[in-house]
Amino acid sequence: MKKAVIFDMDGLMIDSERVTYNEYVKKLHLLGHDDFTEELYRNCLGKNKVGICQVFIDHYGESFPMDEVWDDVHVWIDESLRAYVPKKKGLDDLLHYLKDHGYKTIVATSSARARVDEILKNAQITEYFDDSICGDEVTHGKPNPEIFLTACEKLGVSPKEALVLEDSEAGILAAYDGDIDVICVPDMKYPEPDYAAKTTKIVDSLEDVIDYLEDIS
Repeated sequence: MKKAVIFDMDGLMIDSERVTYNEYVKKLHLLGHDDFTEELYRNCLGKNKVGICQVFIDHYGESFPMDEVWDDVHVWIDESLRAYVPKKKGLDDLLHYLKDHGYKTIVATSSARARVDEILKNAQITEYFDDSICGDEVTHGKPNPEIFLTACEKLGVSPKEALVLEDSEAGILAAYDGDIDVICVPDMKYPEPDYAAKTTKIVDSLEDVIDYLEDIS
């Protein structure tokens, strides 16, 4: 019996990965780099700041102005998400269902606390979560399972009583290594076979999670 649902944020609840990718493309174009492809960006999905920065350093070299790129891009992203937070299909229906049926809920995301609080507030979904844990509040980011195991502790449930909702391969692996069932709702990238095999289920949208919970209840 599942008692709790753990939500990733970017790419899972919030359609922010496309916004983020477009802002990186804009910044890199200004620096003379027009080779920042979606394939390269997919390597960033689900990772914390350290992991994302390493993707750029590996591709562009140690002299790449990562601090400037990070700061500018995230200012632009925040400005965009202040104006409008694009929620993923089925999110509101799923949150209402979980609240009505007594599930505990928590956000577990690689993003930093200040950003998370603002996005949840602007999306008008803060009230649907019992708690949250952010990337700057754990020692090891995804794919390490620390953030999901800490989420379980915060909610007072065992890993077996929890369900993780994720869009990224890093998140899938983190849940799997934490011995927590994970449903993947792919965003910009469908999981490779090795990661797909680690999921409990892969669905088209958050709406489908309701059907899954109904089936196992």
